[in-house]
Amino acid sequence: MTEPPQQNIPQDRSTPAAHDPGSTTTMTGTRTGAPVRTALAKVPEITAWFWVAKVLTTGMGETASDFLVHQLDPAVALALGGMGLAGALILQFAVRRYVAWVYWLAVVMVSVFGTMAADAVHVVLGVPYVASAVFFLAVLSAVFVIWYRTEGTLSIHSVDTKRREMFYWAAVLTTFALGTATGDMTAYSLDLGYFASGLVFAAVIAVAALAYWRGWVAAIPAFWFAYILTRPLGASFADWTAVSADRGGLGWGTGIVTMGLAVCIAAMVARESVVGRRA
Repeated sequence: MTEPPQQNIPQDRSTPAAHDPGSTTTMTGTRTGAPVRTALAKVPEITAWFWVAKVLTTGMGETASDFLVHQLDPAVALALGGMGLAGALILQFAVRRYVAWVYWLAVVMVSVFGTMAADAVHVVLGVPYVASAVFFLAVLSAVFVIWYRTEGTLSIHSVDTKRREMFYWAAVLTTFALGTATGDMTAYSLDLGYFASGLVFAAVIAVAALAYWRGWVAAIPAFWFAYILTRPLGASFADWTAVSADRGGLGWGTGIVTMGLAVCIAAMVARESVVGRRA
């Protein structure tokens, strides 16, 4: 779902549509071309590297959440996750441009806390995975509707104001919670297991990518559809490597998998920082 390279061209800020020049923005995407990234956008370019990093962060969020909840009191773990998320978002909102390590730190903390929140809804409140998935889908839909009615676009390339950034992170947090509930629903409620669930989500994302490249689906809905499903994709394979063999996994342990994914994410962020400085 990699978008063509975009140029950082300052845009006229007089109208919402000015952030997506060369195309007509609709609730479902653009009629012609892909959205153009503005010079002040605080999100990364949507490339293959973006999607790899996204899957790694979703996997790390899943195993890190499980590790913390089992090592600490669940309430303490949830509080620590919430404080970590708040600190990361404060830092993200404080910087005036896209900074790779700041952005991906915020994504990791969203992944950890979003996983904890979705698990708490099921474990503590006893809400079925199907019901929680429907609930988070409704919340995400509301975020998108309000975002679009306020700003006139859902393109992440136009996330260049504080208000748009607030909408963006609200959507990101909700997609992680929705993705967690959806992944648990396929693994447990549908009894597919972790590995099979990962394959299912990979296949669905591949179909969506094909639809985007063939021009059947616009860039914006294709992006958000893939963004939601990369959460259960990464989490399913991370769980598969971490859980014990009697649960259908490889038994590497949540701590080891979390550390391994953290190293991979750090390496990718370092690469992106170096490439960005050279550019």
